[in-house]
Amino acid sequence: MKPIKVAVLGGGTGMSVLLNGLKKLPFDIKAVVSVCDDGKSTGRLREEFNMLAVGDIRKVLISLSSDDEAVEKVLNYRFSTNSDLNGHPIGNLLLTGAKDITGNMSDGIELLNSLLKLQGKVLPLTEDNVILMGQMEDGSIVEGEHKITEDKRTINSVFYKEKPEVNPNVLKAIREADAIILSMGSLFTSIIPNLICEEVRKEIGKSKAKIIYVCNIMTQPGETEDFSVSHHIKLLNKYLGRRKVDAVVVNNGKINDEIIQKYASSEQKDLVELDYKNIKKLGTDIIEDNYVVIENNTIRHNALKVSINILSYLLD
Repeated sequence: MKPIKVAVLGGGTGMSVLLNGLKKLPFDIKAVVSVCDDGKSTGRLREEFNMLAVGDIRKVLISLSSDDEAVEKVLNYRFSTNSDLNGHPIGNLLLTGAKDITGNMSDGIELLNSLLKLQGKVLPLTEDNVILMGQMEDGSIVEGEHKITEDKRTINSVFYKEKPEVNPNVLKAIREADAIILSMGSLFTSIIPNLICEEVRKEIGKSKAKIIYVCNIMTQPGETEDFSVSHHIKLLNKYLGRRKVDAVVVNNGKINDEIIQKYASSEQKDLVELDYKNIKKLGTDIIEDNYVVIENNTIRHNALKVSINILSYLLD
């Protein structure tokens, strides 16, 4: 069958997990990565080289590589030394070097494509060194993604300190997509940073592609506390503009009470309530299944099952 063109919008761990499933099926993948992370190695490289964030791009490259286990071992290896290399993963340095060689990150990723044999294209949202800003519940402004994430207050909205120039290949990917997938992950610091760009919203607004959101299984302190599935959809609909989420992927599988308690006590995270009635009121299709995978007491999505069900929905 002819591959289905998908533009996947997100960033961070959630997106890389989803891509690991999508690449195993007949999808033509364009992964649009928000690039506003500014913590640890990424933050140091951004400051030194005045460049966009590479950490999330590294994770996505690993997930789309043909031999992700071997590539992960190499690209995620962090130097432990007393020099300036301390804490830097090889992948971040590789991306920084590729960007310097080619002149921009998009071409740098293409340079690495032949080495990593990527099963899809990775597109940074922008080539600009963007700074994410957060307005908190009390009206105060917090600068920088990692500071927004670490803040204990609830986020009201996010915006960029300076308007970024959107990568034209991102707009092309959205324009050509049969489906636009919003990956699981942090709503305000991974997903919405893609949607607050006017050009992205306009392109999505003109698209006839199905918009599918893979909903988080657990809430996130400060971002989605006490959120049900319908709350997630309403928030995304607000940022999407004239288009709305057509379908939501939700977990209906049971999770061990002990693990739920662990999340509640150590991370202040709770199960996202699956509120069928409110979801249906929004006119959103539900793609449900038991998607739970437990790895080292950590809750993950079964990415292959999610991807198979997305494919079935699009072919129906």
